[in-house]
Amino acid sequence: MTFDCDVLIIGASLGGVSAALSAADLGVSVILADTGGWVGGQLTSQGVCTPDENEWIELGGGTRSYLRLRTRVREYYRSNYRLSPQAFQNPLLNPGNCWVSRISAEPKVFHALLLADIASCNNIRLIRYVKTPDFSMIGSRIDSVLIRMENYETALLRPQIVLDATETGELLPLTDTEYVIGAESRQETGEPDAPERAHPEWVQPFTFPFGLELRPKGENHVIPKPPYYEKLKALQKYHVLDGAMRGMFGELSWWSYRRVLAAENFVDPAIPYDIAMINTGSNDFKGGVLPSGNSRRDRDIFIRGRLASLGYVYWLQTECPREDEGSAYGYPELRLVTELFNTPDGIAPAPYIRESRRIKAIKTIREQDIVRTDGSGVTWQRDEFAEHQPDSCGIGHYWLDIHSGGTSETGRFLNTAPFQIPTGAIIPGTTENLLAACKNIGVTHLTNGAYRLHPIEWNIGEAAGFLAAWSVKNRKTPAELYSTPSALRQWQRALIRRGVPLSWPSKIDPNDPAFERTQFSHMGW
Repeated sequence: MTFDCDVLIIGASLGGVSAALSAADLGVSVILADTGGWVGGQLTSQGVCTPDENEWIELGGGTRSYLRLRTRVREYYRSNYRLSPQAFQNPLLNPGNCWVSRISAEPKVFHALLLADIASCNNIRLIRYVKTPDFSMIGSRIDSVLIRMENYETALLRPQIVLDATETGELLPLTDTEYVIGAESRQETGEPDAPERAHPEWVQPFTFPFGLELRPKGENHVIPKPPYYEKLKALQKYHVLDGAMRGMFGELSWWSYRRVLAAENFVDPAIPYDIAMINTGSNDFKGGVLPSGNSRRDRDIFIRGRLASLGYVYWLQTECPREDEGSAYGYPELRLVTELFNTPDGIAPAPYIRESRRIKAIKTIREQDIVRTDGSGVTWQRDEFAEHQPDSCGIGHYWLDIHSGGTSETGRFLNTAPFQIPTGAIIPGTTENLLAACKNIGVTHLTNGAYRLHPIEWNIGEAAGFLAAWSVKNRKTPAELYSTPSALRQWQRALIRRGVPLSWPSKIDPNDPAFERTQFSHMGW
C-alpha cells in the first residue's frame, strides 16, 4: 500500500494530536501514526490526567482549542454522571477537586474526546499500532516512510512534511537530524546552572502512574508482592510526602494532590469513592532513564519501572505508616483501579516521559531567557514577563522543574517569568521537511523542565501542525517561511485568528472579540 499525504505526524502524543487537528483545519491531508492504541500522551496513556497548567488558564492562558477541550471535559461529566447540585452548577467544575490542577478527568475521558475530534476530520487518517518506521532520505529531505502495521502489512507513506511527535524524539536519529540529549555544558549554552561538562546521561526520570481508590477502612485489597520488591523499595526509598504536601489525607494532601474523581462531587452509584492518580517522587524511577541509547536496555528499564510503581502500591498497602493509628502500618483499603487503563497489572500503559531528545533548532531557549533568578541568586528577568520573542508561536508558564531520579543530578525548582514559544525552536537546523511537535523542540535540558507541560505541549503541537500545513499550501519549507519576515508575520496573524495567544499578558479568552486586537497590540503590530 502507498499513501500520499501532505503532513505525516509520527506519535499520537498530546502535541501530535493537537498538530493533526490544526493541520487538518487548513484542509491538508494528514496521517497520524502511533505505536500504541491510545491518543493524547500525557493526558491519557501516561496517566497525567490532572494537567499541569498556569494560574491564568481559566482566563485565556492557553489556546482556544486547548480551552475548548477543558470545557468539553466539564460538559462530559455533567452529561454522563450524576453530579451533586453544587458540582453541577460550578462553571469551573474540577471532577477530582485536585490541588495540582483546576481540572481533572479519567484518562479514558480525555482519550474519547480526542479520538472523537480526530474522527470528525475527514482529512485525518489515524493508523495505530505501527512498528518503528524506516525513512528514505534524499539529501536532507525525508522522501518516504515505510511503516509496519499491526497485521504485519507494510505501507509506504510519501509526505511533504513530517512532524516528530514521539515522546522521546525517536525520529531524530532515524533521519540524521542533529539533536541533543541530556544536559549540555555551561560552555555550550551559557546557562548559569548548566554543569561544567555535558552529561548526556542526565535525563529527567520517567514515572509510571497508577490509580487508587480509597475504599472503607477494614477492606483488604492488597496485591501480591511484586518481583524484586525489596530491591526496588531500597532503590526508590518509598515515602509519601513531597514538596508542599501536608499529610496523607486532607487539604493539600498526598491523596488530593492528583485526585481524579472526588466522591463529594457525585451522587452517582458509579462513583462511590475517591480515585486518585499517584505520580510522586516515590514512583519517579531511579534505576535508569529513557531513552538510554540502547533499545535492549530501554526494554529492561521499562519493565523495572513498571515493577517500581507496582512495588509502591504494595508498600502503600502494607508498610506505609498510618496517620490514624499510631504505630500501625499499611492502607490495605487502597484498591488498585485496574479498570482505569485496562492493563494486566493496573499500571499506566506508557511511562510519563519528562524529557526527550531535542532538536538543534534555529533558535534555542536557554535558562537565562526565562528564569527570574538562577540557582546562585542572580536575577535575569526583572519585568513581569520574560523577554519578548518576535517570532512567537505561543505562550506558556511553569516553573523550571528538574526532578532528581536515575542519575547523579540533583533536582531544581526555579521560578520563571511567563514566557513565549519561539517559532525558531520547532524548526531544526537540518532536515528541511521535519518539525518538532512535542517535548523535542529547541530547549535545553534545563528549559525543557518548564516547556514540557500539558498546555505548552498542546500549543507546540498546534503551532507545528499549522506551520506544516501553511508551508504545504504556500509551497515553501518551514525554514523558508521563517526566514521571510512578511511570510512569518502573515502566519503568526493566522495563528492569532485561530485563537493562539502569542504574547503575554494573556488574560483575555481567545473567544473574546477583543482577543485578536489585543494580541496584535502585544506583538507590536
